[in-house]
Amino acid sequence: MSAQRFPQLNPADYTPAQKTVADAIQSGPRGGGLRGPFNALLRSPDLCDLVQRVGAYVRFGSSIPAALNELAICMAGRKWTAQYEFYAHRKLGIDAGLNPAILDDVAAGRTPANMSADETIVYNFANALLSTGSVPDAQYQPALDRFGERGVMDLVGAVGYYSLVSMVLNVADVQLPAGEAKPLAPL
Repeated sequence: MSAQRFPQLNPADYTPAQKTVADAIQSGPRGGGLRGPFNALLRSPDLCDLVQRVGAYVRFGSSIPAALNELAICMAGRKWTAQYEFYAHRKLGIDAGLNPAILDDVAAGRTPANMSADETIVYNFANALLSTGSVPDAQYQPALDRFGERGVMDLVGAVGYYSLVSMVLNVADVQLPAGEAKPLAPL
């Protein structure tokens, strides 16, 4: 497919519910615009509102440091081969301090080398969760010890939320910006 499945909505045609949600997204911490999944999600304004509020917390209110949160987000994008998701959050992860080589390994489906202790904890936790839908004690306990109960839930939230977003992006067939190469090859 060469174009996204949900044509860009015209703000002049928004229903009152769509306008309310669009205004909330554009005035929130994302810096304006209805990028990524939001054009598609606006087809269901109530769902869109709930999703965008969870996303604002997961991305901007999490107890997990930004670089580590972006690692978990990129891992969810890789799991679902969500090109737009991985493309956007790879940049955010690097800006937050992640080594690009770590994200290159995630993109290639390899366990990254030379991760910090915290990166290893997040990688192992997210990898287990995305691989099996659960987290064994060997990956849970280090996350609990390092980030506490809130941090464990914030990691689950990041992986779960960005799995949902990845699915929305894939179903909507959201395209990368013109001239950008797909960052993820099939595994």
